Amino acid sequence: MQVGLISDVHGNRIALEAVLADMPPVDALLCAGDVVGYNPWPAECVGELRAREVPTVMGNHDRAVVEDTAFRFNRMAKAGVEHARRALGAEALDWLESLPVERRACDGRVRIVHGHPDDPDRYTYPEDFSPRLLDDEDVLVLGHTHVQHAERYAEGIVVNPGSVGQPRDGDPRAAYAVVDLEARTVETRRVAYDVETVQEAVREAGLPDRIATRLARGE
Repeated sequence: MQVGLISDVHGNRIALEAVLADMPPVDALLCAGDVVGYNPWPAECVGELRAREVPTVMGNHDRAVVEDTAFRFNRMAKAGVEHARRALGAEALDWLESLPVERRACDGRVRIVHGHPDDPDRYTYPEDFSPRLLDDEDVLVLGHTHVQHAERYAEGIVVNPGSVGQPRDGDPRAAYAVVDLEARTVETRRVAYDVETVQEAVREAGLPDRIATRLARGE
Protein backbone atom coordinates (compact mmCIF):
# COMPACT_ATOMS: atom_id res chain seq x y z
CA MET A 1 0.00 0.00 0.00
CA GLN A 2 1.42 3.34 -1.10
CA VAL A 3 0.61 6.31 1.14
CA GLY A 4 1.30 9.95 0.29
CA LEU A 5 2.19 12.22 3.21
CA ILE A 6 1.93 16.00 3.35
CA SER A 7 2.10 18.61 6.10
CA ASP A 8 2.23 22.35 6.71
CA VAL A 9 0.51 23.46 3.52
CA HIS A 10 0.02 26.90 5.07
CA GLY A 11 -2.31 28.32 2.47
CA ASN A 12 0.14 27.89 -0.41
CA ARG A 13 -2.16 26.73 -3.20
CA ILE A 14 0.51 26.75 -5.89
CA ALA A 15 2.88 24.59 -3.87
CA LEU A 16 0.04 22.19 -3.01
CA GLU A 17 -0.91 21.87 -6.66
CA ALA A 18 2.72 21.14 -7.57
CA VAL A 19 2.95 18.41 -4.91
CA LEU A 20 -0.29 16.76 -5.97
CA ALA A 21 0.78 16.82 -9.61
CA ASP A 22 4.21 15.39 -8.82
CA MET A 23 3.07 12.68 -6.42
CA PRO A 24 3.12 9.15 -7.85
CA PRO A 25 -0.07 7.09 -7.68
CA VAL A 26 -0.93 6.38 -4.03
CA ASP A 27 -3.67 4.43 -2.28
CA ALA A 28 -4.16 7.08 0.39
CA LEU A 29 -3.16 10.66 1.14
CA LEU A 30 -2.67 11.91 4.72
CA CYS A 31 -1.96 15.37 6.15
CA ALA A 32 -0.17 16.21 9.41
CA GLY A 33 -1.82 19.59 9.90
CA ASP A 34 -1.44 23.34 9.43
CA VAL A 35 -3.47 23.56 6.26
CA VAL A 36 -3.81 27.33 6.75
CA GLY A 37 -1.65 30.24 7.90
CA TYR A 38 0.99 32.51 6.35
CA ASN A 39 0.10 32.30 2.65
CA PRO A 40 -2.80 33.81 0.68
CA TRP A 41 -5.02 30.82 -0.23
CA PRO A 42 -6.35 29.16 2.94
CA ALA A 43 -9.83 28.59 1.49
CA GLU A 44 -8.49 26.92 -1.64
CA CYS A 45 -6.20 24.62 0.34
CA VAL A 46 -8.92 23.62 2.77
CA GLY A 47 -11.24 23.07 -0.18
CA GLU A 48 -8.77 20.78 -1.93
CA LEU A 49 -8.25 18.58 1.12
CA ARG A 50 -11.94 18.47 1.89
CA ALA A 51 -12.78 17.52 -1.70
CA ARG A 52 -10.25 14.69 -1.56
CA GLU A 53 -11.44 13.66 1.93
CA VAL A 54 -7.84 13.66 3.16
CA PRO A 55 -7.50 12.44 6.77
CA THR A 56 -5.94 15.47 8.49
CA VAL A 57 -4.97 16.46 12.03
CA MET A 58 -5.20 19.92 13.54
CA GLY A 59 -2.05 22.01 13.47
CA ASN A 60 -1.36 24.98 15.73
CA HIS A 61 -2.26 27.48 12.98
CA ASP A 62 -5.48 25.62 12.23
CA ARG A 63 -6.33 25.78 15.94
CA ALA A 64 -5.42 29.47 16.14
CA VAL A 65 -7.88 30.26 13.38
CA VAL A 66 -10.82 28.53 15.04
CA GLU A 67 -9.96 29.31 18.66
CA ASP A 68 -8.61 32.87 18.24
CA THR A 69 -5.23 32.12 19.82
CA ALA A 70 -3.11 34.06 17.32
CA PHE A 71 -2.07 36.48 20.07
CA ARG A 72 0.62 33.92 20.94
CA PHE A 73 2.19 34.18 17.47
CA ASN A 74 4.77 36.49 15.95
CA ARG A 75 3.70 39.19 13.50
CA MET A 76 3.93 37.00 10.40
CA ALA A 77 2.05 34.07 11.89
CA LYS A 78 -0.61 36.32 13.41
CA ALA A 79 -1.19 38.07 10.08
CA GLY A 80 -1.65 34.73 8.33
CA VAL A 81 -4.15 33.55 10.91
CA GLU A 82 -6.14 36.77 10.67
CA HIS A 83 -6.13 36.53 6.86
CA ALA A 84 -7.37 32.93 7.04
CA ARG A 85 -10.15 33.85 9.45
CA ARG A 86 -11.38 36.49 6.99
CA ALA A 87 -11.05 34.24 3.96
CA LEU A 88 -12.67 31.05 5.25
CA GLY A 89 -16.38 30.42 5.11
CA ALA A 90 -18.43 28.72 7.79
CA GLU A 91 -18.09 25.22 6.33
CA ALA A 92 -14.30 25.50 6.07
CA LEU A 93 -14.07 26.79 9.63
CA ASP A 94 -16.27 23.95 10.84
CA TRP A 95 -13.99 21.47 9.07
CA LEU A 96 -10.91 22.94 10.72
CA GLU A 97 -12.59 22.87 14.11
CA SER A 98 -13.53 19.21 13.64
CA LEU A 99 -9.94 18.08 13.07
CA PRO A 100 -8.49 15.84 15.81
CA VAL A 101 -5.02 16.35 17.29
CA GLU A 102 -4.19 12.72 16.51
CA ARG A 103 -5.64 10.10 14.25
CA ARG A 104 -5.00 6.63 12.88
CA ALA A 105 -5.25 5.65 9.22
CA CYS A 106 -4.65 2.64 7.01
CA ASP A 107 -6.23 0.18 9.46
CA GLY A 108 -4.29 1.69 12.33
CA ARG A 109 -0.91 1.14 10.73
CA VAL A 110 -0.23 4.89 10.42
CA ARG A 111 -0.51 7.39 13.29
CA ILE A 112 -0.64 11.09 12.43
CA VAL A 113 0.16 13.96 14.81
CA HIS A 114 1.27 17.51 14.21
CA GLY A 115 4.12 18.18 16.63
CA HIS A 116 4.82 15.25 18.95
CA PRO A 117 2.79 12.24 20.12
CA ASP A 118 2.67 13.69 23.65
CA ASP A 119 2.21 17.36 22.76
CA PRO A 120 0.81 18.71 19.45
CA ASP A 121 2.76 21.96 19.89
CA ARG A 122 6.17 20.41 20.63
CA TYR A 123 8.75 20.71 17.87
CA THR A 124 10.23 17.31 17.06
CA TYR A 125 13.40 17.87 15.02
CA PRO A 126 15.41 15.13 13.26
CA GLU A 127 17.77 14.81 16.23
CA ASP A 128 14.71 14.03 18.39
CA PHE A 129 13.61 11.11 16.22
CA SER A 130 13.71 7.79 18.05
CA PRO A 131 11.90 4.46 18.06
CA ARG A 132 10.59 5.54 21.46
CA LEU A 133 8.20 7.86 19.61
CA LEU A 134 6.46 4.83 18.14
CA ASP A 135 3.65 2.99 19.87
CA ASP A 136 2.16 0.04 18.00
CA GLU A 137 1.94 1.73 14.59
CA ASP A 138 4.15 0.95 11.59
CA VAL A 139 4.53 4.63 10.68
CA LEU A 140 4.41 7.80 12.77
CA VAL A 141 3.83 10.96 10.71
CA LEU A 142 4.48 14.39 12.18
CA GLY A 143 5.04 17.94 10.96
CA HIS A 144 5.33 21.36 12.65
CA THR A 145 9.10 21.90 12.20
CA HIS A 146 8.90 22.31 8.40
CA VAL A 147 12.08 20.17 8.27
CA GLN A 148 11.87 17.08 6.07
CA HIS A 149 13.35 13.93 7.59
CA ALA A 150 12.69 10.21 7.94
CA GLU A 151 14.17 7.43 10.02
CA ARG A 152 13.53 3.72 9.63
CA TYR A 153 13.85 1.55 12.74
CA ALA A 154 13.18 -2.11 13.46
CA GLU A 155 10.05 -0.92 15.27
CA GLY A 156 8.78 1.19 12.37
CA ILE A 157 9.20 4.49 10.53
CA VAL A 158 9.17 8.04 11.91
CA VAL A 159 8.74 10.63 9.16
CA ASN A 160 8.21 14.35 8.79
CA PRO A 161 7.29 14.84 5.13
CA GLY A 162 8.42 18.47 5.36
CA SER A 163 6.38 21.52 4.53
CA VAL A 164 4.40 21.87 1.33
CA GLY A 165 3.92 25.60 1.64
CA GLN A 166 6.83 26.98 3.67
CA PRO A 167 9.93 24.75 3.90
CA ARG A 168 12.47 25.74 6.55
CA ASP A 169 15.31 23.33 5.82
CA GLY A 170 17.17 25.45 3.30
CA ASP A 171 15.45 23.92 0.27
CA PRO A 172 12.68 26.13 -1.15
CA ARG A 173 11.03 23.30 -3.08
CA ALA A 174 7.74 21.95 -1.78
CA ALA A 175 8.21 18.82 0.32
CA TYR A 176 6.27 15.60 0.75
CA ALA A 177 6.87 11.87 1.27
CA VAL A 178 5.60 8.50 0.12
CA VAL A 179 5.52 5.41 2.34
CA ASP A 180 5.23 1.81 1.17
CA LEU A 181 3.52 0.02 4.04
CA GLU A 182 4.22 -3.46 2.70
CA ALA A 183 7.93 -2.86 2.06
CA ARG A 184 8.16 -0.58 5.11
CA THR A 185 10.11 2.01 3.16
CA VAL A 186 9.82 5.78 2.94
CA GLU A 187 10.84 8.17 0.17
CA THR A 188 11.17 11.89 0.86
CA ARG A 189 10.50 13.97 -2.24
CA ARG A 190 10.76 17.63 -3.36
CA VAL A 191 9.18 19.51 -6.26
CA ALA A 192 9.83 23.03 -7.53
CA TYR A 193 6.92 25.45 -7.85
CA ASP A 194 6.38 29.05 -8.94
CA VAL A 195 7.65 30.86 -5.85
CA GLU A 196 7.57 34.28 -7.51
CA THR A 197 3.84 34.06 -8.17
CA VAL A 198 3.24 33.19 -4.53
CA GLN A 199 5.42 36.10 -3.43
CA GLU A 200 3.38 38.47 -5.57
CA ALA A 201 0.15 37.13 -4.12
CA VAL A 202 1.47 37.51 -0.56
CA ARG A 203 2.17 41.19 -1.21
CA GLU A 204 -1.13 41.76 -2.99
CA ALA A 205 -2.94 40.29 0.01
CA GLY A 206 -1.20 42.80 2.28
CA LEU A 207 0.60 40.10 4.24
CA PRO A 208 4.05 40.80 5.75
CA ASP A 209 6.80 40.91 3.14
CA ARG A 210 8.95 38.51 5.16
CA ILE A 211 6.45 35.74 4.38
CA ALA A 212 7.28 36.24 0.72
CA THR A 213 11.03 36.63 0.92
CA ARG A 214 11.64 33.56 3.09
CA LEU A 215 9.98 31.29 0.52
CA ALA A 216 12.85 31.72 -1.94
CA ARG A 217 15.39 30.65 0.67
CA GLY A 218 13.50 27.80 2.29
CA GLU A 219 13.62 29.37 5.73
